[in-house]
Amino acid sequence: MLFDEPPQLPKGLPALDSAGAAHLSAVQAHLVDQVRAYPHALMPFDEWMDRALYAPGLGYYTAGSAKFGGAALQGDFTTAPELTPLFSQTLAQQIAQVLQACGTVNVLEFGAGSGALAASVIPALRALGLEPAYFILEVSPDLRERQQARLAALSAEVTWLETLPTDFMGCVVANEVLDAMPAKLFRWGEPISDSAGRPKDAIAPTPTNIHTDPHDGSTAPILHEIHVGLDAAATSNPDQSNSLTAEGEPALPFRFVGRPADPGLVDAVAPRLPPYPGYQSEINLRAEAWVRQMGAWLTKGVALLIDYGFPQREYYHPQRAEGTLMCHFRHHAHSQPLIYPGLQDITTHVDFTAMADAALDGGLDVLGYTSQARFLTNAGLIQILAQLDQEQSLAHAQAMASVQKLVSEAEMGELFKVLAVGRGIDHPLIGFATGDRRGRL
Repeated sequence: MLFDEPPQLPKGLPALDSAGAAHLSAVQAHLVDQVRAYPHALMPFDEWMDRALYAPGLGYYTAGSAKFGGAALQGDFTTAPELTPLFSQTLAQQIAQVLQACGTVNVLEFGAGSGALAASVIPALRALGLEPAYFILEVSPDLRERQQARLAALSAEVTWLETLPTDFMGCVVANEVLDAMPAKLFRWGEPISDSAGRPKDAIAPTPTNIHTDPHDGSTAPILHEIHVGLDAAATSNPDQSNSLTAEGEPALPFRFVGRPADPGLVDAVAPRLPPYPGYQSEINLRAEAWVRQMGAWLTKGVALLIDYGFPQREYYHPQRAEGTLMCHFRHHAHSQPLIYPGLQDITTHVDFTAMADAALDGGLDVLGYTSQARFLTNAGLIQILAQLDQEQSLAHAQAMASVQKLVSEAEMGELFKVLAVGRGIDHPLIGFATGDRRGRL
């Protein structure tokens, strides 16, 4: 969405049921109180996103709503492991190579979702002669319960961690984890007004859109950080719950407001893209810190980071002037992050150049980068597919349809990338045998 426009409900979204409306009311009331506690009642968007996704008992990932779904269109979105076990079985080929190179059986998965990836990777590794010691770090209590129920039948050695390890050797897997880490929003140049119509000086000082250098008189756009504020009704009425309108539709108490970015954010953004006036996008400093920190505890092994995104020059392409922020609600994608806090996923695409740089800063090596389609093909997807029983025509057709989504350039095959970073691995990784794009990072 354009950050100088008020939020609005996209057409075609499914109506909220009573439980959803009640949860929305509770989350909005909590977030309204949180925003009011900030100076000028303006909360940086990454802080708001963090609470909308992870507030204990309220956030999208910490409450009990269904999140992942497959062909039945349950939940809000579909991940590759939910789509077909062939994804995880192929990934297991790469994991096995890493484990053999490390001389260990340790696998650590971040954000394991419903447990679908582990449920297929563990048997696939067993079929390759490896009995994995599988670790999961999951921030969602609800998802952890689902994982424990699903994986109990495997009789596998699965351990759920509460914190990051201090010393790990093996293979790390993070499938669609980086995109859910809270990101900062910014906009170059044109000042962003309060879309509720209040005078700018009533909320916070706002600069002109051009900064003049006193030494030479040159001008340059100013960077604004996007904050979340409150509309006039929520500001004036502290007791207003802001959950439903008189027509029964969800009220929209939150607004985007621009403020001058602090020097640290300017220093982070400025080297990545020219100051195109009016250009808005995201920067995920938390994800970068997470990858950088990996260098302190991954003593030997490989981390496979799988997500949708681009190298930096594509991420900040001049034509991508509204950023990549995206929301998912009941398999409907839209760009309105302020409308259903606690009920919808909020994501941004991944800047893989920034992640690779963060890995290098943490002392890790960048071992491979390619598209999901190329990675799966290299790792043996075609050979695994050939082993399916073609006499089971319906099952075979369904498997082929799922594989098409995994590798098609029009589906997940090109948008999703795989980045491998690690330490102490001397042999080339099979998933990047051809089509390695490290030169594009």
